[in-house]
Parts: sequence; structure tokens; C-alpha cells
Amino acid sequence: MATVDPKIEESWKIHLENEFKSPYFEKLKDFLKTEKKNGEPIFPPGPRIFSAFEHTPFDKVRVVILGQDPYHGAGQAHGLSFSVPAGIGIPPSLLNIFKELRNDLGLPIPSTGNLEKWADQGVLLLNATLTVRENQPGSHQNKGWEQFTDAVIREISARKSGVVFILWGKYAQAKEVLIDTTKHFVLKSPHPSPFSADRGFFGCKHFSKTNEILKSEGYKEIDWSLK
Repeated sequence: MATVDPKIEESWKIHLENEFKSPYFEKLKDFLKTEKKNGEPIFPPGPRIFSAFEHTPFDKVRVVILGQDPYHGAGQAHGLSFSVPAGIGIPPSLLNIFKELRNDLGLPIPSTGNLEKWADQGVLLLNATLTVRENQPGSHQNKGWEQFTDAVIREISARKSGVVFILWGKYAQAKEVLIDTTKHFVLKSPHPSPFSADRGFFGCKHFSKTNEILKSEGYKEIDWSLK
């Protein structure tokens, strides 16, 4: 079977080479082609599917924030978990993230939901599933993306040390089994969704805790501020 050659940042292409050679990835590619042929609007747009990897090359990864699905509304998803492009309304979970950021570090609620600034500093904003059909949450689950992103987590765990994994909610926390906790750091709390944020997400102080860990490991702290 021929290797799939996705348009992904070069360091990730090298580290994930075996995934692109795998039968499941070929099936995933065929599934996406069929969706497109059927006229299904898919988010994020093709060139942005691997945006998280473009903004955060493998050697730059210091923090991983794991999401589940891309946003399924038009114009929202742009390849970074929890993030929306500038000019798009801030979704409820992201607004709660910003509220915790204010409570934790005293930063004002940003006017933009674009988190590229975080990604460019080494925060891998990784969704478990990298595409979704318009207005159909979960529509691209169990098609191969989870196998791919699990491999991403395993590769980071195996090849790096001192990475901070931020796992919000039960879905993300189920991925802890992929992480070598003897050489990485895991921060866990309920999901920032309005349905669960009051159960322990607010007050988790994950932003200041992450910076304390990075500083203790000799890495530069993340500037979490956004305009």
C-alpha cells in the first residue's frame, strides 16, 4: 500500500511516518474523499486540518491541551482545539477557559478566541478527531483519526520529557494511559463546558501550574495573554 503524503509540518511527518503507511490512514483518506465527493461540508477546511502541527513543530511541544471534536459550525474550526478564528464569536467552553485564565492569572477576557499565540509558544492544541461534518458533532469519530492522534500522544510521551498534558473532562482523561507519567506532567480537571465547569474546572489554576512546571524544568513560561 502506498504511503499517504499529507501536507503536515516536516518534523511531524518524520515522527508519524509509520502512521501514514498504515492501512487505517489510507481508509481515513478514502472516507474524507467520499465525504467531499458527496458534497458534505467538512470542518476545518482542508488546508487547516493539520494547523496544530504547523504552529507547534514536534521539537517545540511543551504543553498539550487535548480536545475532542472540531467545532461543527461554519467558520469556527481552524485546526486548533478550543480555538476559533479572529472575528468568530467565542464558544461557551472557551469563554469559561478565559474566565479561569482571569481568575488564575488576572488576565482580561480576550476579545478574540484565536489561540494561535499559545500554539506558537509550544502549546499543542490537539483534537482527538481532526475533522467533522457541518452541524453533525461526532460525525467523523471512529474513522481513524483517534488512532492517529493517539499515536501523536504516544510519540510525544516516548520521545520527549517534561511535557505538561492538560486533560479537561473524562474523554481527555481517558488518554492518560498513553502518557508515561514518570517523565511527564498531567493536570486534570472537569471539562470547561457550561455543564461541568462549576464542578472543579473553575479554580483548577492549570495556567499558573503549567508555568510553574515549565519554569522548574528550565523551559520558558507560556504567555497566556491574548488581545
